Amino acid sequence: MAVFSRGRQKIKALCSLKTLICTRNLTAGKFDYDLVVIGGGSGGLACSKEAAQLGQKVAVLDYVEPSLKGTKWGLGGTCVNVGCIPKKLMHQAALLGTAVKDAKKYGWQIPDTLSHDWPTMAEAVQNHVKSLNWGHRVQLQDKKVKYLNMKGSLVDKHTIKTVNAKGKEMTVSAKNIVLATGGRPKYPTHVPGAAEFGITSDDVFWLKDSPKKTYVTFMEDVALECAGFLAGIGLDTTVMVRSIALRGFDQQMAGLVTDYMEAYGTKFSWRCTPKKVEKLSSGLLQVTWTDLKTKEEHRDTFNTVLWAVGRAPEIRTLNLEKVGVETNKETGKVIVAPDEATSVPNIYAIGDIAEGRPELTPTAIRAGKLLAHRLVGQSTELMNYENVATTVFTPLEYGSVGLSEEEAERRHGKDHIEVYHAFYKPLEFAVALRDSSQCYIKVVCLREAGQRVLGLHFTGLNAGEVTQGFSLGFQCGLTYTHLRNTVGIHPTCAEELTKLNITKRSGLDATVTGC
Repeated sequence: MAVFSRGRQKIKALCSLKTLICTRNLTAGKFDYDLVVIGGGSGGLACSKEAAQLGQKVAVLDYVEPSLKGTKWGLGGTCVNVGCIPKKLMHQAALLGTAVKDAKKYGWQIPDTLSHDWPTMAEAVQNHVKSLNWGHRVQLQDKKVKYLNMKGSLVDKHTIKTVNAKGKEMTVSAKNIVLATGGRPKYPTHVPGAAEFGITSDDVFWLKDSPKKTYVTFMEDVALECAGFLAGIGLDTTVMVRSIALRGFDQQMAGLVTDYMEAYGTKFSWRCTPKKVEKLSSGLLQVTWTDLKTKEEHRDTFNTVLWAVGRAPEIRTLNLEKVGVETNKETGKVIVAPDEATSVPNIYAIGDIAEGRPELTPTAIRAGKLLAHRLVGQSTELMNYENVATTVFTPLEYGSVGLSEEEAERRHGKDHIEVYHAFYKPLEFAVALRDSSQCYIKVVCLREAGQRVLGLHFTGLNAGEVTQGFSLGFQCGLTYTHLRNTVGIHPTCAEELTKLNITKRSGLDATVTGC
């Protein structure tokens, strides 16, 4: 009986395989590919490789339009080329400078004068990025994904017109199409000279020479991160903030981040707005801005003006309107359903181009992989965009997961949440005599029985590493009791999360003393 059962299973498996092959042949006969992904960033690459591993015939279209300043790069999208990777490496360069200064207190004989060489750092960072570009191409080849270094625009729901750098056109067809073109930085169109004389994050990481004295106009976290490492390597850096810092993040935590930056050399112009940028005969850039409180005008000269005033989805050449893909008219982003589907059957969108999605690399990667599985019918699992952890890599790092205190109050009411908090001192700061007044932990909970954790916020050393670990708890229904029952690793900053016992409501001093 067992032998007969195994034989029947084998026949059934062979029939299933035959059906799959026949279906595949029909698809191949009707379309050039099962799936074409437009965009070679993190989400697009993840989706394409996963689909290929699942037996799909896949192609990726990726073509980088040079920035206004002529900066261009290779395969891998924003994160690899002009985002997470070069940013974290330059952040590390600044941290090393701070560590060298601390080293004197630990007995290291360090020269009184330290200097940083931008070209050396830039070359090392850019070489690493180029190695990642090459690695992505190799991975696509290994996984049998066709890489087309071309721009793509939609002709209909199954057809894409492609154009290469020499203007040669061709069309490809696909059963399914995924849009994953990401976004690009914007320039303030109301500021004369902004685009002509300024740069964006698309350029700063590829500069061959030091930007020297830099003016940063801030509306997104990358501005603070750039300003932080520029000041950290010793450059004169000024950040202009129109309203608040780190919009969308917990504002108490944002204040601690900027306070720390100000204390360690970054200049801030609060409640100001740029008016114009002019290039002087000396080659310097003169920036004129207005103080929104006093209405007074101010001006100063800089070597570099860096704009970080938001990003726009890269949809200009996709021809979305012609095929009926709906977008949000205000943001320009593609409107998607929970399964990443657009308004047109067989066309999907993931990553920064999609409306309502976090502009974070890991979410795009995860969403791309899950979409690939759904497209081949192997899963119905949807991406869970709730409680995604993130970190702002400023000189004092800030990690968070879940709701800010403000958002928790808005959703549940102030009387229904409890906030546990603590100011702590990293042991690493003690001998170095560094100020730790901005090192702070906050856990926002529901007050009801169980005290489910709604948000966790941490400023301090290695905030990303700390937050990543605790974010797992959110997937398991983390409660305040779980935190208190967790035994910490001593002496670490992360263990302070397991020792929280003072609430904001109590009004008691939340400063940690002793072990």
